[in-house]
This record gives sequence, structure tokens and C-alpha cells, in this order.
Amino acid sequence: MSEQTLIVNTQSHDYPIFIQSSADKVDLVSRLVPFIKGTQVLIVSNETVAPLYLSELAQGLKSHGFMVHDCVLPDGEQFKNQHSITAIYDALLERHFARDCTLIALGGGVIGDMVGFAAASFMRGVNFIQVPTTLLAQVDSSVGGKTGINHPRGKNMIGAFWQPQCVLADMATFRTLPDREFAAGMAEVIKYALIMDDGFLAWLEDNAEAIRAKDGAVLGQMVYRCCAYKAQIVAADERESGVRALLNFGHTFGHVIETHQGYGNWLHGEAVAVGMVQAALMSAKLGLIDHADVVRIKRILTLFNLPTVAPAIDTQTALGLMGHDKKVQQGKIRLVLLKAIGKAFVTADFELSALEEVLAETA
Repeated sequence: MSEQTLIVNTQSHDYPIFIQSSADKVDLVSRLVPFIKGTQVLIVSNETVAPLYLSELAQGLKSHGFMVHDCVLPDGEQFKNQHSITAIYDALLERHFARDCTLIALGGGVIGDMVGFAAASFMRGVNFIQVPTTLLAQVDSSVGGKTGINHPRGKNMIGAFWQPQCVLADMATFRTLPDREFAAGMAEVIKYALIMDDGFLAWLEDNAEAIRAKDGAVLGQMVYRCCAYKAQIVAADERESGVRALLNFGHTFGHVIETHQGYGNWLHGEAVAVGMVQAALMSAKLGLIDHADVVRIKRILTLFNLPTVAPAIDTQTALGLMGHDKKVQQGKIRLVLLKAIGKAFVTADFELSALEEVLAETA
């Protein structure tokens, strides 16, 4: 099947994810046109992705009669900040964009998060579309409406929930995606298996060679399954008041690495990979899973060229950074842990000494 469509159901509105896996040239612009509001379109991309895809997308939209402008930002997690958001606002205001406009996020998770936040806040909310070009963005950040920017004291601390009108994921973009970025995306793929479906983990193990070879058909199946898992959770808990917190498996630990090491020095997926190992070690320390499960998790992460050992971070420093995490409630650090592979839960019921041991053990 060259294209699959998945519908995400939310309280605000339902929207489709188009997953294109065919090697044949497809008119992707025609997929977007029905979801564009008004005639003014701003495509926001970065300096890496824009030279590859911006011109073709812009020309295609212009051929349909839209007035298209662009805003090209620097590439990197370190630019996911208020300065970049202001650059998007400037582009909109300088060209007199009205409320009935559409923003298109063309890039990875950083671009998608920032464009979504700009769309949520410009004129108190305008239309936007996600065209994710990285694996991480396709399977995770482009779906579900979590948008935002980083603050020097914490990752994704400023943002809003704002759902896109549609998401278009084209497996062909992986041909230009660097291997390190592709590996980082696999961390989020593996996350779904660990928190929701042990059968999916076996599927990833069985199909590792085809995935690493970037087989379009296999990747299409993989992206579809991940989006289906996330759509299921988002439909049940759009604003992360309950079950959606499970999607943060490995993230509380991983955000410590990203913040401490400096945004962009560790890719998000790399930090999450190590964070998942730390969460698995914590789960084993509490007697929830076996050491063999931890070994299996490390093995599949290594299989997809992801790190499994944390950089040296002082334990008290790490705990301090965890204290700024969004999942802290009533002063207690909440962790997503595993009862088994494929079964995750959120808890604050653990001894701080156990967490300290894990942080020290993986340093």
C-alpha cells in the first residue's frame, strides 16, 4: 500500500495523518490544499531542510492560487527559543497576515513545535499544518498538538496544546535524513513498543535490517503503527492529565541530559534512549522487571545505533534539573516506569535513594 491514512480524534477537532511510503513521485501538495484556510500561507523551515524541499512545496501551493511566503530559521535544538518564535511573528506581521491564514511546519520536531506554538499564539490561534521531515517528528512530535519552546532552565517549559489540521509524512524524506537523525527517531519508535506493545518490539527486532536500510514499505508500516499508538493515547487524553504521560517514558531522565549538556549537543532521541535505559534500571531496582529485560532494551537501542550510557552528571545536579520537569506534581518527581515490556505506568512512589543510585550508576 503506497499511502495509508490515520485519523486522530481530539476534543478540538479530528484530523488525518497521511503516510506516504511509495517510491513513486506523488503530488503531495494536493493532499494539503483542502486543509489550508484562507489564501495566505507561511512555510516555516530551517536552513537544512529548506534547500531540499521548500521551493517545490512553495511553487506547488502557488500553482493552486495561494500567496506563499517563507521563514527560514537556523537549524538545531539550541534555536528552539523565543528569538525564533519572534522571527516567525515578524514574518507574519511584516506581510500583514490575517487571522484566516495557514502556517506550514516543514522540518523536524523543533520546527514543528515552534510553528505550532506560533500558530497557537498568533492572533490567539490560526490554522497550521505539519509536514514532518524527520523520523522523530513523523512518529511523535507532529502528532497530538503539543507545541512549545525551550527555556534555559528547562526543556519545553513554554508552550500550548494546538492541534494541526493535518499531518503529511513522506517516507521519501528519509533519503536525505542523516543517519544520526534517523537513529534518534528510532528512540521514539522503540518507546512505543516498551510502553504499549511487546509484540511491536519483536517486530522491530525482526525487521531491523530492513529498517536500517530505509525500506519505504517497512518504514511506512512502522510509522503507521507508531502514529496509531499515539492517536489512541491522544484521543483518550489530549492535554496530558492522565494516560498521555506514558509517552514521556525516558523523557524525565533524557531532558536532564539535554538541559545539562546544552541543547543540541545531544539529540533529543539520543537523550531519550539513555533515559529509557535509566527508567528500565529504575524499574528493575524496584523489582518490577527482570535484568534480562534491561539487557534486551539496551540491545535493541544498540542495534539502531543509539547510546545507552549517560554522560557524567552530578547526581544532585540531575535531581535539581528533574525538579523543573513538567511532570513534577506537589513537589514530587513522577517517573514513567515499566511493569513489563509493553506495560508502563506513572508513579511518584519510590525512595529517592533508589533514584539517586540509578543516576549515579549510569553516570
